[in-house]
Amino acid sequence: MIRALWTAATGMEAQQINMDVIANNLANVNSTGFKKSRADFQDILYQTAKMAGATAAGGGEVPTGVQVGLGSKVAAIQKVFTVGDIRNTGNELDLSIEGQGFFQITQPSGDIAYTRAGSLKMDSTGRLVTSEGLPLTPEIVIPTGASSISIGSDGMVEVLEDGSTTPTQVGNLELARFSNPPGLNSLGHNLYSETNSSGAPETAIPGEAGMGTISQGYLEGSNVSIMEEMVNMIAGQRAYEINSKAIKTADEMLQMANDLVR
Repeated sequence: MIRALWTAATGMEAQQINMDVIANNLANVNSTGFKKSRADFQDILYQTAKMAGATAAGGGEVPTGVQVGLGSKVAAIQKVFTVGDIRNTGNELDLSIEGQGFFQITQPSGDIAYTRAGSLKMDSTGRLVTSEGLPLTPEIVIPTGASSISIGSDGMVEVLEDGSTTPTQVGNLELARFSNPPGLNSLGHNLYSETNSSGAPETAIPGEAGMGTISQGYLEGSNVSIMEEMVNMIAGQRAYEINSKAIKTADEMLQMANDLVR
């Protein structure tokens, strides 16, 4: 049996996964705080017919061996945490992080999740929450009757209440960062969770201990480049096509072998 049939099939399967990754990137080109993914490939098993360095028949040493590769596979799908485009929204509850860090979110289970999407809202009790209704950690509550909200670059949240000319501090945002952000587990809904690979989170107020600063009235967009993804899509399509041609060629070679006995 010609190995090329199965070898080329692994290449086609790898490119299918690559196209899935590209499609997900393009689907989220307008998702706030979205981080694109990249598929990493590696070769797989080799069949060894002759070992390099083996002793030849005349007593010499074989300089190079004979190894035939058996294809490729996706070794990893890695999140790329470069900063997306920052756009001005004018909304006082829209926040972006300039630099490292994630907002901390309390999930219904009580576990902490992390996000770069700062499109916050207020719930019926005045808590600052995500679009899914999940509250920030530490919890920040805006009092009823607040006429304006000011969030400084250091994360300090102040409000101006009706009838008052002096701002009142109601809380301070905290950010978290990780030694290996690509090791975070993607939960969907712009959320990530800690893993052994990401390391434990380090928390601090914005602007300290290497954390980024907060910009009020701005949102961080997706870091997906449409042009880059289109080029990757074309390259992936051509790689898929050439692997399919390798399968066709191997099939034709088998057909020739069958014709020898006719």
